[in-house]
Amino acid sequence: MKVTEENVAYVAELANLELTDDERRAILRDLNSILDYVDRLNQLDTSDVPPMAQVSDRYGVDDAKQGSERFAYAMREDVLEGLRKSLPHQEALANALDADEHFFRVPKVIER
Repeated sequence: MKVTEENVAYVAELANLELTDDERRAILRDLNSILDYVDRLNQLDTSDVPPMAQVSDRYGVDDAKQGSERFAYAMREDVLEGLRKSLPHQEALANALDADEHFFRVPKVIER
């Protein structure tokens, strides 16, 4: 699959970006280069490569452990302590500058 000039123009329009011709050509070249590289990676035979939870053990704290065990410090138990009830819906809306029965009303910020 190749990215076309029309694809770049479409996404730029969605993102509300004004691109010069040079920027559009550079983005087109870069995106196609990335897709070509992904295609090359997809050609590799990875059938004998085990799935990995982490790409690298480089950032694990405990060097004596391997794989995901090195990252156990990053996991925490889910706790309910300190949780409190949310503000009642009607009470929250009562403080709004503008609201209907269900939602806050806010000014439109994107003009097209």
